[in-house]
Amino acid sequence: MPGENLSRDEARERAALLSVDGYEVSLDLRSALGEGDGEPRAFRSVTTIRFRCNEPGASSFADLIAPGVTAVSLNGKDLDPGEVFDGSRIALEDLAAENELIVDAQCAYSRTGEGLHRFVDPEDGEVYLYTQYEPADARRVFANFEQPDLKAPFRFEVRAPEGWTVWSNGEGELADGVWRFAETKPISTYITCVVAGPYHYATDSYERVLEDGTRLEIPLGAMCRKGLAPYFEADDVFLVTKQGLDFFHDHFDYPYPFGKYDQAFVPEYNLGAMENPGLVTFREEYIFRGKVTQASYEARANVILHEMAHMWFGDLVTMEWWDDLWLKESFADFMGTFANVGATRFTNAWVTFANRRKAWAYRADQLPSTHPITADIRDLQDAKLNFDGITYAKGASVLKQLVAYVGQDAFLEGARRYFKRNAYGNTRLGDLLSVLEETSGRDMAAWSRSWLQTAGLNSLTPQVLLDAEGRVAELAVLQEAPETHPQLRPHRVAVGLYRRTPDGALERYARVEADVDGPRTVVPGLAGAQAPELVLVNDDDLTYCKIRLDEISLATLRDHLGAVADPLARALCWSALWNMTRDALLPARDFVDLVLRHSGPESDIGVLQMLHAWAGSALVHYVAPEWRATGERLLADGVLAELRQAEPGSERQLAWARFFARVASAAPDFQLLQGLLEGTAKIDGLEVDQELRWDFLEPLAAHGVADEAALAAELARDDTASGKRHQVRCLAARPSAAVKAQAWAQVVESDALSNALVEATIAGFAQPSQRELTAPYTEKYFAAIERVWADRSIQIGMDVVSGLFPSLQDSQETLDAADAWLEAHADAAPALRRLVLEARDDLARALRAQACDAAASGPALGRP
Repeated sequence: MPGENLSRDEARERAALLSVDGYEVSLDLRSALGEGDGEPRAFRSVTTIRFRCNEPGASSFADLIAPGVTAVSLNGKDLDPGEVFDGSRIALEDLAAENELIVDAQCAYSRTGEGLHRFVDPEDGEVYLYTQYEPADARRVFANFEQPDLKAPFRFEVRAPEGWTVWSNGEGELADGVWRFAETKPISTYITCVVAGPYHYATDSYERVLEDGTRLEIPLGAMCRKGLAPYFEADDVFLVTKQGLDFFHDHFDYPYPFGKYDQAFVPEYNLGAMENPGLVTFREEYIFRGKVTQASYEARANVILHEMAHMWFGDLVTMEWWDDLWLKESFADFMGTFANVGATRFTNAWVTFANRRKAWAYRADQLPSTHPITADIRDLQDAKLNFDGITYAKGASVLKQLVAYVGQDAFLEGARRYFKRNAYGNTRLGDLLSVLEETSGRDMAAWSRSWLQTAGLNSLTPQVLLDAEGRVAELAVLQEAPETHPQLRPHRVAVGLYRRTPDGALERYARVEADVDGPRTVVPGLAGAQAPELVLVNDDDLTYCKIRLDEISLATLRDHLGAVADPLARALCWSALWNMTRDALLPARDFVDLVLRHSGPESDIGVLQMLHAWAGSALVHYVAPEWRATGERLLADGVLAELRQAEPGSERQLAWARFFARVASAAPDFQLLQGLLEGTAKIDGLEVDQELRWDFLEPLAAHGVADEAALAAELARDDTASGKRHQVRCLAARPSAAVKAQAWAQVVESDALSNALVEATIAGFAQPSQRELTAPYTEKYFAAIERVWADRSIQIGMDVVSGLFPSLQDSQETLDAADAWLEAHADAAPALRRLVLEARDDLARALRAQACDAAASGPALGRP
């Protein structure tokens, strides 16, 4: 990635100097078809930029990453591309007050999902194109000023192969072989977009009468590859889209500003989705080829609504620089769940948020790389890494707490004023705080200092004092912070008291909201209450904290966790226990046991699937190595029992079947999986569709039961892009030194694989049952990563550095090797060091948890 970075200081200097009036971008994509000539495949890109300079005679630069530049013209004067273009920047000298820059370039198609990605469908040979830019890859497609605060209107025109359809942010028309698109509103470069190819396209429309009596009409479109069309549930996509548009219009009081609303589900996509105005892109895995649980549909709806919220938070009003990335991502993450609950059938989405999204935030906030929600983003590499659990999930959690703090009405009125004052502009933190102060009457500066401008995660623990009659004399909440981030914060919490009813259910019988501030806060209103068996200090999940449990509550959950009646309260209990496991306060074998004893009746399918993931992680990373084999057997046997007891054909049965495949570890497990694949074994109601077949094949491949021929036969059965990704993952999973060497070479030593196949190969490479086989790659990893980071795109670099870290070599020796690399590479790219430091911290956490588990040294069942 040499020469491709852009610093915040450079961006500020350029923004102070330049104002952009408009772009005209012409792309010729006809080269996407046909045989290549051995050279990297390229397309012609001609860009005209009209811009003003506040200091005539000054110098600046435009951004472009391209294999070659044919011509550059500035204010009618031809410039020598060899002199002004260095591979990533075009030098602009002696600028006038008003300027016109024309750049004619040969730009490269991408295979990494960055820039203009080109995908060839192995099923039918069709070619599909789409762009993905955030934070700064539009410069791989056209010359520009690549920073969010130099907004401008864009006009795109595209020449494409005959028979193709092309989409962009604005409405398009095909005339004389050229697709021409309506000029956009002023937007940032990173949210412009082009999608082209023989996509399957469905249409619908949304209509609404606005308060002034005018009618808003929004054409809706949804597209995917032709090969996925039989599985494409466009009606459900449109249903959620319309529900979201209704919800946001009701709450934002600002009509959707970008004309049409297309949604493209595209192949080999690195992200979940991207909020390009008028043309949102999604990873095509949100099209389900097989049976999935309602959790998958809920997740898809959440992403649709998250991206829709960005039309206002991020596209209409955009952060000035990536420091304030949270201004769009935290809001969209919060609004996605807020709208899911308020507008769709997924009314329990806050349970998923508490259980899944917050787990992401809790992990990120305990890494050495944790940062305030308003981060210090020095450059583009920093920006790329800050699309993390802090910016998204912690930020959304803090906004949820803010709603509890200022009230929902004041919060939404602040958002409405924010849109109207800053439409098509750029903002900083202070712009939002000022409107929230107006609408709430609260001191937002103090709140911001505590929640947005400091890092770290507080723990809240109940302290219950009983009187002589066994009733609550005093209930206090103790607040703690880690030494590295000692900030204590104000928390608006609900404290819930629970006891068992005569029929055995654990139900809440008292609830009080209180403001917790400082190390110890007495909660008023609970004195005299019956002694609780369980205290939840963040009931209803109002604040962002780690819930700790007192001894009585922990003992109650060991025996009665499954009896907690409320789904959200139950999810919070599971989250608390998982955090205790990760913090080496609860032996990991105890957590596995709790899952086996109490997850069977879990009614929320998303929580159940999260528990499966956590139990799997506990077994792989957190149990003592000497107990691992015992744990594998206990877990596999327990999961199989749940699978056989599950209602035939239910989504719970499907979830247990997938989990069984992940924990299968012995010959009888593999015989059952093989029998289910071949039809010689049967579990009533379980339909083994193509996606489930691949789920079953991976453990068979990893344990040497399914060989290369079996995987080739499965690919012949499922000769699709999805099938190829699955096969590549399974091939890399095989227990052979030669297989591992080949997989390593394909990912580390070569750039021939696309981003999706790099991801699949890495996923298959490291198998928990193959620790000895992959041990030699620890030394190779630390020898290779600096070169990989320097030579490959930042996305592939991130995939390799994070995905191939030797986390399964869970020993002090591996920890020492990571420390030695960090010490010897103090001057390495900060983003690279961050990735290694994070993986090193995860490993250190695993070793601490293993030590805790080893100290327990028992079977775990029914531990007192």
